[in-house]
Amino acid sequence: MTMLMNRGRLNTPRMVAALFVALQGFSSQLAMAQNVPPAGFISLFNGKDLAGWQGGTTFDPAKLAAMPEAERAEQIAKWTATMKEHWRVEAGELINDGLGDYATTDKYYGDFELLVEYKTVAGADSGIYLRGCPQVQIWDINQPSLPANPDRNPNKGSGGLFNNRPKTPGRDPLVVADKPFGEWNSFRIIMVESRVSVWLNEKLVVDHAVMENYFDSNRMLPVPKTGPIQLQTHGGEIRWRNIFLREIFPDEAQKILAAGSAILK
Repeated sequence: MTMLMNRGRLNTPRMVAALFVALQGFSSQLAMAQNVPPAGFISLFNGKDLAGWQGGTTFDPAKLAAMPEAERAEQIAKWTATMKEHWRVEAGELINDGLGDYATTDKYYGDFELLVEYKTVAGADSGIYLRGCPQVQIWDINQPSLPANPDRNPNKGSGGLFNNRPKTPGRDPLVVADKPFGEWNSFRIIMVESRVSVWLNEKLVVDHAVMENYFDSNRMLPVPKTGPIQLQTHGGEIRWRNIFLREIFPDEAQKILAAGSAILK
């Protein structure tokens, strides 16, 4: 009996180590499974590291493109260094601590369908920039409207094009579709030319609205024809996963524009 007990004690650390390795492998498999794109989509986030992402901030894409190449590269390198101080990858999730510059794809996209999941915390104020332009808004919907700032209404829900002018189509979501804190939310975003449709948790919250060019003071110029996807940071932890993109080519784009909706019958 004593020999068996001693043998059990000797094996316990090995058993614990083996169990730890097995759990790590299982976690890694789950992380990989989470970030596998559906048919027709590519994955913008590989679930392992920051490959394909650089730093960025709220900056006019046209001005960035107009910079001399060396100056532009230097600026992006500065944003990237700050971004990497505050973004990390754990268990297949892209995590930001609420600080630093934005995670920005190093590739540019034109018309597209974007799928992304996020989970955030109380006090959240974040968003997704489309072609480098703000933004599909993410709120803490428990925050009240305030008389001092009547156009800022988190309780109307996430998913609206918050940087459009107040009371214009798409600026505030059609319905509140946010899930409670601790649960993952999912966006489906379709952008064709300047038209944007947004579904939050499978509910339509923006219907084929024009996204205004935030960087044009008169809001007369259209948004850029191409640009990066940016994940905004704004003071609270936010986690992202399953970030998938499908490019929309001219034939499909024209059908969407002709229909006046991203919901094609």
